[in-house]
Amino acid sequence: MKINNICCIGAGYVGGPTMSIIAQKNPDIKVNVVDMNADKISAWNSKDLDNLPVYEPGLSKVVKEARGRNLFFSDDVNKHIYDAEMIFISVNTPTKISGEGKGYAADLKYVEACAKQIAEVSKTDKIIVEKSTVPVRTSEKIKQILRLNNSDVDFQILSNPEFLAEGTAMRDLEIPDRVLIGGDKTKQGKKAIESLVKIYSSWVPKENILTTNLWSSELSKLTANAFLAQRISSINSLSELCEETGADIEEVSKAIGMDSRIGSSFLKTSVGFGGSCFQKDILNLVYIARSSGLVKVADYWEQILLINKHQRDRFSNKIVECVKNNDLHQNILLLGWAFKKDTNDSRESAAIYVANNLLNNKIRIDIYDPKVNKDQVDFDLSYLNENYDKSMVKFIEDPVSNIFNYNLIAIMTEWDEFKEYDWQYIYSKIKKPAYIFDGRNILNFEKIKKIGFNYIGIGRK
Repeated sequence: MKINNICCIGAGYVGGPTMSIIAQKNPDIKVNVVDMNADKISAWNSKDLDNLPVYEPGLSKVVKEARGRNLFFSDDVNKHIYDAEMIFISVNTPTKISGEGKGYAADLKYVEACAKQIAEVSKTDKIIVEKSTVPVRTSEKIKQILRLNNSDVDFQILSNPEFLAEGTAMRDLEIPDRVLIGGDKTKQGKKAIESLVKIYSSWVPKENILTTNLWSSELSKLTANAFLAQRISSINSLSELCEETGADIEEVSKAIGMDSRIGSSFLKTSVGFGGSCFQKDILNLVYIARSSGLVKVADYWEQILLINKHQRDRFSNKIVECVKNNDLHQNILLLGWAFKKDTNDSRESAAIYVANNLLNNKIRIDIYDPKVNKDQVDFDLSYLNENYDKSMVKFIEDPVSNIFNYNLIAIMTEWDEFKEYDWQYIYSKIKKPAYIFDGRNILNFEKIKKIGFNYIGIGRK
């Protein structure tokens, strides 16, 4: 089946960049990205390409090339569902906050709402592509909703999970390690798979496109994130041991990473991992295992999250103790709010939890991040703590010019600009004694100590 018209429901961190690349690489296919949030769509259509709703290096260039040619953003969801031959579902699947599976299972209400809307609007056969991260066998639920609400149309369901790292998403899309497509092994299912393979093969080598059954594809996404998070929690657990024994975590990490059986990726210690995927997907995996009676399996994977929380708490408690034990000015500077550099995504960022702990200890915080704004900071903290006091938090535009206000700086995101600061100048202006808590180990700690700072990193004495 030749696809001429694609609709993607969801204009967020996955839908926007993915569809932009598909449109760029397939100029003969019309790609419509739809969302009910009219403000978000307006931002995608803005002439100011530097302020798109999603910040990713290289994204604005691709949008500029394809938008208006064969890439369009619209809030007319029904029209573009009706017109499309292939529909991507790329909506949020947060962890449930109520009901069965609360705190662990993925909440599929947005996916289910999409399926119902597609069924109600469709008059012609459609290929439905799960792009959102979903639990195993979500495809069965989607099929049930589609059949229940529309028995006249043939719907083929595919699973095509994303494997994007925020900050490098455009590179991950242009040169993917693999593209995974799961579908039914029926005649129609195989045709649907081939339709999506053709779209990706316009720029992805065929050997990098892997086809599986639906359930293998769905589970592969969850377990890939779980394995990556496992490595981060493993190295973070060793950082505490390094601090106790006098070993240097950077040296230990390098030694481990040089083992070809292990490799160096995801062995960078930090204050803890964040983002929309790792915690959510591990919780989902834990829920699936527990629901299947696999208690030991569930306990094993849950330990990754317990170590991550411990790392955040350990870091923030060190700051609290430092402020109290040294009678420091109770107003500190947090550098970075995004969960990693080169993104404006702050979901599950370690900075949120560290800040909340500091606020609970009556420590005022000033925050600077190159891409995250004050409204997002307020939303993050109020979502975590219903008693959040906005008066205790200040968002600043230029941290260096106000540096004389602080004794203590905590680096929460590994933005390159923080490495490039003139730390000698900062030391000359900051209150004394001056402390740096490097939550990402991005600074040369020997140089920083030589300048005169009290330096506290992760896994270093």
